[in-house]
Amino acid sequence: MAEYGAHLTSAATVDEDRPSFFEVLAQESLMSTLRPALKHIVRVLAETNPHNFGWTFRYAEELYTFIDLVLQHHFLRTTSASFAENFYGLKRVPTKLGESLDTASGLPHKEHIKSLLLLVIVPYLKLKLDALFERWQQQFWDQPARVGSTKERIQKIFLTIYPFLHLTWEGVILVYQLRYLFQKSNRHSPFLYMAGVKLKYLSKEDILKQQHPVEAETSFENQEFMQQMTRYLQKGIGGLAIGISQGLSLGVFFLQFLEWWYMSESYQTQVAVTSLPVPDPPKNGEREEVIGEEPSESSASVCALCNKQRTNDTALSTSGYVFCYPCIFSHIKSHKRCPVTGYPSETSHLIKLYPPS
Repeated sequence: MAEYGAHLTSAATVDEDRPSFFEVLAQESLMSTLRPALKHIVRVLAETNPHNFGWTFRYAEELYTFIDLVLQHHFLRTTSASFAENFYGLKRVPTKLGESLDTASGLPHKEHIKSLLLLVIVPYLKLKLDALFERWQQQFWDQPARVGSTKERIQKIFLTIYPFLHLTWEGVILVYQLRYLFQKSNRHSPFLYMAGVKLKYLSKEDILKQQHPVEAETSFENQEFMQQMTRYLQKGIGGLAIGISQGLSLGVFFLQFLEWWYMSESYQTQVAVTSLPVPDPPKNGEREEVIGEEPSESSASVCALCNKQRTNDTALSTSGYVFCYPCIFSHIKSHKRCPVTGYPSETSHLIKLYPPS
């Protein structure tokens, strides 16, 4: 087995310009590390000051997508590679142009747009579809089976089809990786095929041009206002991307540590719950403000959201308050915080209560 593995490793490097299988997987794992790291930073900010930074936790995916879009656009324009590919000394070469591409001038417009969509937008949409599937599946489990409205029929069709689409997605990626491993293909991902590019090593000339870029001398007096604004905007985006990339380059090993530390969903839930202060139990006066009615002996069994007798009691572990499951589930999905204390919360923090019969 060791000899066979060594054969695979050596075979992967027969083509000097062809990256090894381990390098292409390493550059993909780098980007998968950044997302949980950013979400952890946003989580800490939201838990430290929920009133000012609570919105960042609700829109963490959108914030990451915006940063990723700026970063990838800059590197595709200046190095003909994504951030992770450039970090590992790789470049994207259009299959139609071959070696005639100057990496310092970036990818052609068509390949640039397709690469940007496949690097940033498609993964974002995939995450949203995964979250939508989990939310609708949870709602389907909690509601009795019935012939509902058109929306509910669409949800049922989506819940039936999406697992097969997800399996196809992962299966195609696996097939491409296996073909690349056994040198049956020059692309390790279907996204490279759809973008019309392949990966190669950076040459010495490419590295020198990236380290000492030559900017065309143009007179600002002869440029129109919109051209000047576009130039300033490109410089601003480039400066932002360089700052982000340098910070990530310095902290890449720290990010790998964060991936190991925070990828466990159960540990994330434990940290989020234990790091928050324990709220005081509600008093009668406070219950009047929350529930909006006169306290009574049965007020303890009233949901603070719908102001009705609780059904399907569910506790929110971040605050300890108990609500109706449909009420608190919908509220957490929309606002991602406790309706009473304002603590950042997720649906994973919901605990159903089953009283003894």
